[in-house]
Amino acid sequence: MGRYIIGLDEGTTSARSVVFDVKTKKIIATEKATFSQIYPKVGWVEQDAEEIAKAQFSTLKKVLKNLPLKEVIGIGITNQRETIVAWDKNTGKPIYNAIVWQCRRTSDDIEKLSNNTKKLIKDKTGLIPDAYFSASKIKWIIDNVKDAKKLINARRLCVGNINTYLAYLLTGEFVTDTTNASRTMLFNIHSLDWDSELLKIFGVPREILPNIIACDKIIGPCKDFANIPLCGMIGDQQSSLFGQSCVSIGMAKSTYGTGGFTLINTGNKIHLSDKLLSTVAYTIGDKTTYAIEGSIYSACSTLEWLQNSLGLIDHPATANRLALTLKDNDGVYFVPAFTGLGAPYWNNNTRGTIVGLSFNSTKAHICRSVLESIAYNTRAIVDEMAKEVKIKELRVDGGGSNNTFLLQFQADMINKNIVKGESSEATAMGAIYMAGLATKTFTIEDIKNMYKEDVCYTPKMKRTQADKYYDGWNKAVNKSEYN
Repeated sequence: MGRYIIGLDEGTTSARSVVFDVKTKKIIATEKATFSQIYPKVGWVEQDAEEIAKAQFSTLKKVLKNLPLKEVIGIGITNQRETIVAWDKNTGKPIYNAIVWQCRRTSDDIEKLSNNTKKLIKDKTGLIPDAYFSASKIKWIIDNVKDAKKLINARRLCVGNINTYLAYLLTGEFVTDTTNASRTMLFNIHSLDWDSELLKIFGVPREILPNIIACDKIIGPCKDFANIPLCGMIGDQQSSLFGQSCVSIGMAKSTYGTGGFTLINTGNKIHLSDKLLSTVAYTIGDKTTYAIEGSIYSACSTLEWLQNSLGLIDHPATANRLALTLKDNDGVYFVPAFTGLGAPYWNNNTRGTIVGLSFNSTKAHICRSVLESIAYNTRAIVDEMAKEVKIKELRVDGGGSNNTFLLQFQADMINKNIVKGESSEATAMGAIYMAGLATKTFTIEDIKNMYKEDVCYTPKMKRTQADKYYDGWNKAVNKSEYN
């Protein structure tokens, strides 16, 4: 029996390797490497898949240098979802940059789908048809990238999300798990397989897609890393849910990262929400658990915008400090619709908007409005979730969970306790737990007991005041639409 499990956490802007000590139940090492963001046109977002792999594997090499290799039990992967890579099966070389989940290049293609087709997609996948998901990105690659069709005819084209590409480079296996598959808009969440009707709609041959496996499946030895087994795979937001031990119906989490992602565990039942997404939470063995999800396109990325583009703050923590100096928002609202609005609005015809400015407005008001926007949008999502499943509390993680103003305001907005755990590595822990289950290092009961609360924020604001603030947000959202 070994002692260490490593989680590979491949995010939107960086790749990390996290080492967990099974005996002490603590994270003992973390390595991080960033990679480039590419913006070829307005609304287009790409990344160099080879650069991502290089960054991820460099962090893995660094953590392994300080570990006795025989004591490493296994490696799990969690990753940015929806982002697509296409590569030559024979060489492992991508034929185009990875098209990132944020990319809007195929928005018009989605808009052109008939209402009947959109309904079919929603019924089968649980997803609201959008350029956010992988299907239209794959179609774009097939239609626009040189050699794509030639490689398809030669049966040499592989297409997958980042987890699939990394697993292919590590083990030679061409696989994805149910959570990542459920974000492609090609996966039937009822049959848990690629759907022939959806493949036909988007013109995607089944043979270019990976085999679908459970999240706790042992995939194979990592050839260049002492043959340590790769034995866990789960999309980042589901990994965060699992990493915060949300393994019972009604348990929910929000991640405040580049975007904002709220998921609630719905057990073995699929709830097809009108305005939110139904998705696979995780598959362990032959049992699949589902979730309802709401996604915010721009959450903590707005703080980076304040810092890097406007120069209003020198660090995200400054926004927290400035927001706490104000007794109220003085009617200033910010709608972070830089690339449209995600759940539960799903409106591409919006743009970033600030309303309510006066000569009394200061940068503190702007900072507060940015933080409030995350809490308002999360409330809109939570309100929709509550129509389907009763929420017990909201567990939080991500960079924004260090913001005390945001967490208290969030508790006030949703009128539920906001709980921050001791570990700041919820996403990596989800992959580590999956690897632990695969190797029979952990049980589900172990995972339930490993979550430790750090701080709990309880609602303090009067409901009438909270509703008044929220009403102002909804009016601002209406003003953000343009033609």
